[in-house]
Amino acid sequence: MTVITTRRHILRAGLALGASCLVPPARACEFFASTLRVTHPWTRVTPAEAPFAMVCMKIDQVTRTDRLIGVVTPVATGAEIGGISTGRSLDLLIEKGREVQLVEAGVHLRLTRLTQPLLIGRSYPMRLIFEKGGVLEAELNVDYEMS
Repeated sequence: MTVITTRRHILRAGLALGASCLVPPARACEFFASTLRVTHPWTRVTPAEAPFAMVCMKIDQVTRTDRLIGVVTPVATGAEIGGISTGRSLDLLIEKGREVQLVEAGVHLRLTRLTQPLLIGRSYPMRLIFEKGGVLEAELNVDYEMS
């Protein structure tokens, strides 16, 4: 190899590295409404006879106080908020500037009256309805086996 060829390879590698720094990283599983962002809605595998599935996700970048008031998905005919000191209704307050974590051990979204078992590695459509942010089309990922 000549000196010119070696310099070209080094220059190309440097340009490729520099260009990769300018491209923003891809962000999977982010869904946006006009008032907020929902990140990575996920659940666990459910057996055929499961009465419900717990859905976890993060809601942040809240620009206006809003409420989650509805959920529509082909995998369940009902939804409610579950967890510590919550009622059974679907009415989750999301305050401006705050981050809401829906987690298994705390407040979470519960899909009720499942229409089918949820299978590992699958994604299912889920429509989240917000009082002010409107309808947000999201995907529910089944990322984990049963606990």
